[in-house]
Amino acid sequence: MLGVFLIWYSLSSATPQEREELWNNIKLAELEWVMLSVFFGILSHLSRAYRWKYLLEPLGFRPQFANSFMAVMGGYLANLGVPRSGEVLRAATVSTYEDIPFDKAFGTIVSERIADVIMLLLITLFGFLIQTERLILYFSENEINPFISLGLLLLLLGFGIAFLNLIRRSNHPFMVKIRDFAIGLLEGMRSILKMKHKKGFLIHTFFIWIMYLLMFYVIKYALPETESLTIAGFMAAFIVGSFAISTTNGGIGVYPIAMGAVLLLFGINQQAGEAFGWIMWGSQTLMVIILGGLSLLFLPLYNQKK
Repeated sequence: MLGVFLIWYSLSSATPQEREELWNNIKLAELEWVMLSVFFGILSHLSRAYRWKYLLEPLGFRPQFANSFMAVMGGYLANLGVPRSGEVLRAATVSTYEDIPFDKAFGTIVSERIADVIMLLLITLFGFLIQTERLILYFSENEINPFISLGLLLLLLGFGIAFLNLIRRSNHPFMVKIRDFAIGLLEGMRSILKMKHKKGFLIHTFFIWIMYLLMFYVIKYALPETESLTIAGFMAAFIVGSFAISTTNGGIGVYPIAMGAVLLLFGINQQAGEAFGWIMWGSQTLMVIILGGLSLLFLPLYNQKK
């Protein structure tokens, strides 16, 4: 609902001339660059599905790649509706079709999210090094703390460990069930330490984020106004966009506004910046809707022979 409100507010607060300019920018976007961006996005999702096997193998599970990929895409689709619900759906999907315990599957997803948060923070650090003043200005004006994600993650881990210690000594049947689930979850998270193919996991992790950077970078060539965007501006916009997506349900409503605001700092007018955001967000979201919807449709058909 917040995303819908932000879309309405963004469009209603613009003048008719600004709305017309925004729409014209979107209509005049060069489609080949948009399609290339979508291609890089698909490669990142394929790599994420393949990387997952490195975390599941130490637990004794080898899911089919097709099921892993469809679970990933179905999860991304769910995230558009309810933030972070996709991780639950993804774990439930492989639990259903690959007979992997839900708690262990979910634990591996938490582990890979930790790896992704570390990558995002490294990119954020690099962005601050090359464009410290403008990023600090944007974050302070919008009351954004880029280290909140890591802090919340560490806080959750701390609560999880404290909760495990609390229930460890209880013999109540309900508490025993919770303890068994928590132990399974922890085992799934620890799979990142047991991997035989750590190099493969790292290569795929870097590949995923390189694809993220590329799918964002090539969009700048879709619009004449953003074609001259510098590396510093690109990095700043990428970082802001990443946090906009990670803190909302797929960045709906927030992403275009964030792009318009941050690109304004680099001499790109707000309508062109928001058009950039709408094209980037819209193309990737449409891809997720199509592939995610097809995945949820074909999952039972693909596995019906089992």
